[in-house]
Amino acid sequence: MAYTQQRRPRRGNYTPRPKVCQFCADKEIKFDYKNTDLLRRYIMEDGKIRPRRQTGTCAKHQRELARTIKRSRQVALLPFVATADD
Repeated sequence: MAYTQQRRPRRGNYTPRPKVCQFCADKEIKFDYKNTDLLRRYIMEDGKIRPRRQTGTCAKHQRELARTIKRSRQVALLPFVATADD
C-alpha cells in the first residue's frame, strides 16, 4: 500500500447520539407565541431561528415552531435581530 493510501488511526470513541424531536416525545408541549421561554431556546444569539440539524426537531414541528416564533416577533415578544452592544 502506498503512503497516501494508508488510513490514519481513529482518535477517541465519539459517536453522535440520535437527536429526538422534543415535541414528538412529549405530547404535552403546545406551541404558543406567548411562551417566550420555550421559543428563546430555538433562537440563536443574533436572532436567527436554529435549524433542524441543531435542535433535532422533526420537519412538521420545525415548521410550526418557525411560524410561532414569527408570530411572537410580530407582537414584539421576541426580537427580530440582536441588539448591537458596540
